[in-house]
Amino acid sequence: MKDEEKRVEWVLCPLCRGKTRLKLLPETVLKNFPLFCPKCRREMLISAEQFAVSIVRE
Repeated sequence: MKDEEKRVEWVLCPLCRGKTRLKLLPETVLKNFPLFCPKCRREMLISAEQFAVSIVRE
């Protein structure tokens, strides 16, 4: 297996940078995903692709 296939990362809250309860694989794609942060107790819509997470503005 390649190193890229083994890579798994936690999703960090885009606002407080706290660790959430969600992990991403290299092939994971999220669009308009409701992410809840247990640290700052906020919910936001995110999009993620290849470990890059961004907040969706409505």
